[in-house]
Amino acid sequence: MTHDHDLELRPTAAQTEAALNPPPGRNGGDLVVETLAGLGATTVFGLPGQHALGMFDALRRSDLRYIGLRVENNAGFAADAYGRITGEAAPLLLSTGPGALTSLAALQEAAAASAPVLAISSQVPTPGLGGGRHGYLHELPDQSASFRGVVKSVHTVRTASQIPSAIAAAWKSALTVPHGPVWVEIPQDVLLAETVLPVVTAMDATPDELPPRPELTALAAHLLSGAERPAIIAGGGVVRSDASGKLRQLAERIQAPVVTTPGGKGAFPWTHPLSLQSWIEDRHTTDFLEDADVLLVVGSGLGELSSNYHTFKPRGRVIQVEADLGKLESNHPGIGIHADARLALQALLETVEEREDDTAPARVRDLLERVRARIDGQDLALEQQVLTAVRRALPTGSPSFWDMTILAYWAWSAFDAMGPNHLHSAQGAGGLGYGFPAALGAAVADPTRPVLAVSGDGGALYSIAELATARQYDLDVTWLIVDDGGYGILREYMTDAFGEPTATELTRPDYVSLAESFGVPGVRTTPETLEEDLTKSLSTPGPSVVVLPAVLRMFAPTHLG
Repeated sequence: MTHDHDLELRPTAAQTEAALNPPPGRNGGDLVVETLAGLGATTVFGLPGQHALGMFDALRRSDLRYIGLRVENNAGFAADAYGRITGEAAPLLLSTGPGALTSLAALQEAAAASAPVLAISSQVPTPGLGGGRHGYLHELPDQSASFRGVVKSVHTVRTASQIPSAIAAAWKSALTVPHGPVWVEIPQDVLLAETVLPVVTAMDATPDELPPRPELTALAAHLLSGAERPAIIAGGGVVRSDASGKLRQLAERIQAPVVTTPGGKGAFPWTHPLSLQSWIEDRHTTDFLEDADVLLVVGSGLGELSSNYHTFKPRGRVIQVEADLGKLESNHPGIGIHADARLALQALLETVEEREDDTAPARVRDLLERVRARIDGQDLALEQQVLTAVRRALPTGSPSFWDMTILAYWAWSAFDAMGPNHLHSAQGAGGLGYGFPAALGAAVADPTRPVLAVSGDGGALYSIAELATARQYDLDVTWLIVDDGGYGILREYMTDAFGEPTATELTRPDYVSLAESFGVPGVRTTPETLEEDLTKSLSTPGPSVVVLPAVLRMFAPTHLG
């Protein structure tokens, strides 16, 4: 008896001929790039190194587009942003030892933000694996051990035949929710050794779905349908799973006000009558959420930032939808639903009953008015002026990438992202240097829209070398550098805590002249001319730098008293 699937597995005559007569001169590096192309990759990021040259040489024989950055960590940030924008696994090619380890901070951010990054690193020759101590250049007793606590999965290759399957397994891991970075390492000799294996063609690494258990969504729908004061916290999982439309339908059906976390920016329309916006670091908002008798948390672990620094103490029933199993009930007890946000929201929409509540929009307006009054009482006109200028200059639909700087902290709470997947920051892991290289990755992912990067002068120096990358590939990124002469947020934290700052002041270059030395146009602006200068830069194709000398302040925290 012949089954249909047997026929599907039977090679065609052309496939048999190609398998019997593969092109000459191929090596393990070719198997890497052929596998990536077979999985659907079109672009790779990275930085070459001695042990990885087999992979990079193979790029010449492929149709993959290579984007080379100047520092491995910045290449990781660029791949992170490419993954966020496209939803695809972003290949990141690295060398052994120092090259690999330099990417760790970027991979931690990708893990915290659930960005799919497929990092492929070389390794020392196979005799040195397992801590053989042969004294190879870059040798570590166990290189992969440095990554196991950071990435979703680690895959070590030891022979050429293992390359396609290992990369496919890593690809599937990166794109199975929750998305995240994965690590593959291949020894130098395996990458360089000639192979007689056929060209890699048919690769299948379809990610697993994570549907909710029906008895849990039935209970959640029952509680939400009968709630008197339901509310919703929407986190980054809503954005990553492209579930903002379903979130809006559910909120409107049960008349539940919605607040978004920093990672969930744009998951719910900013000006919607049920929108609490993103003022999650505000005691008025915390009180509002604590008063909910049923609180639905979607795609958030309610961590430090999303719980107003763990001061949030819900009094009602908590329903938490989260794809990361370890985050279920990790901060607050409740009904934990281990599921992809999109699938869980769809299940709720199929069973929840419509609620009538004429008071919800009025309660939302009252809360936002109290938040506004609190901010207006703090003499923060400059900060609001600058943030407003940025919003007005940034075209609708253009993404922005924010470093860990005071203006970004403002953006988490006060910036209208104007849609999901438009505002991104390093708030997951909290490392410096994210904004500009991430924006470059986004410009590679979608060259049809200008991209904005925002950094402080301290964070800018982490990635200044990537001005060369921006110029080399003519990427359409405008880089706003807020120059306050130091690590501004740390200066403020230390002054508040100890009376004066230490180690926060910086000698910095003339950023306009420095940008121009790379062939990138630069302009020095003021708060009054910022909107005009940003608008001009964003409307002019190619890279540019706008420098704003200004000392900005944070709004007063509400979690300390």
